[in-house]
Amino acid sequence: MSEMATAGMRQLREAALAGQREAQLLLAQASMEGRGLQADPDEAFHWYSVAANLGEPMAMNMLGRCHELGLGTPVDMALAAVWYRKAAEAGLDWGMYNLAHLLASGNGVAADRGAAYRWYRRAARHGHARAMNFVGRFHENGWAVRRDPVQAMAWYQRAACAGDCLAQANLASMLAEMGQLDEAARWLRRALDTGTPPVVARLRRALADSPHDRLRRLVDPPPVPADPPTDGRAPAAPRESRNRSSR
Repeated sequence: MSEMATAGMRQLREAALAGQREAQLLLAQASMEGRGLQADPDEAFHWYSVAANLGEPMAMNMLGRCHELGLGTPVDMALAAVWYRKAAEAGLDWGMYNLAHLLASGNGVAADRGAAYRWYRRAARHGHARAMNFVGRFHENGWAVRRDPVQAMAWYQRAACAGDCLAQANLASMLAEMGQLDEAARWLRRALDTGTPPVVARLRRALADSPHDRLRRLVDPPPVPADPPTDGRAPAAPRESRNRSSR
């Protein structure tokens, strides 16, 4: 590490020790990711805890993440839900989204799809693309709300335009069911180009089994062209072999 970077980290730590919440959050993130110093989940958890208890919403959310994934602390889904709720109630879209996830699955809290839907909607109003996608899923499947394909497609469209790869795939699926294969293929190409590796792998498997040739071709390997003849002429048609066996 350069002397300048070392001095910067020293100043960041001094600011964190002086009680500056933003510095505490930045130091926690640097410790978790190993940016400018050695990765240390225990140190990250400590600073997330300090900043969260001082009222920093993103630190609250990240403290929930630590409890959910066991980063610097044992897995504790109930505590994850507590901290996600604190972040959500402080107005953080990521806290709303993560809390909605736990409420939808009943992980760490009692399952409550109605409450999950409300938190997804609140996060979506803040522009959270992944939350928009889940609002669409609730409308498409009729979870806690009346089934409404028109609303589902509208939310998928919003999330897809905001860059969510799962929404792009969900929107494409609905378009394909409506016979709009060109538009479906356009969104699927975007999902394949921008999606995370697990999402792309899952999407490629699904497309390989698609009943639509137009969509299967998105993942089929392109045909290998034959080598052209060196003299520029078309290749001669193969001749039929004669039956030379004796009678």
